[in-house]
Amino acid sequence: QVNLMESGGGSVQTGETVRLSCAVGSGADEKYKCVAWFRQAPGKEREPLTAIYMDRGALAHYADSVKGRFTISRDRAKNTVNLQMNSVRPDDTAMYYCAAEPLYPGGNFCPYPRDTFAHWGQGTQVTVSS
Repeated sequence: QVNLMESGGGSVQTGETVRLSCAVGSGADEKYKCVAWFRQAPGKEREPLTAIYMDRGALAHYADSVKGRFTISRDRAKNTVNLQMNSVRPDDTAMYYCAAEPLYPGGNFCPYPRDTFAHWGQGTQVTVSS
């Protein structure tokens, strides 16, 4: 059973740093092709932010809205995929989700930036006030 769980959200002030974590469980290299972060603000579509391949590291892509401020990383010891959010702004206010695509025999692609990932966490809310 896949169980992704985000943590680290909360209410912060403009300019502060937030670090989100997505618990992916042990054996992630064998289970997943990639893990991505998305966000969704009220009344807006889900926005892809960035993703990381389990076998080769982070994609060299970030959404323009977060480029230079957000960084994805992986902590193998803690079995997490993290999103470091620096210099947050009020327009970063959203529910943040991690998503994982299984690794299938014979190989498969990472769906990012499409949101057709097979597994999703429940989300963690980040609220940035000015």
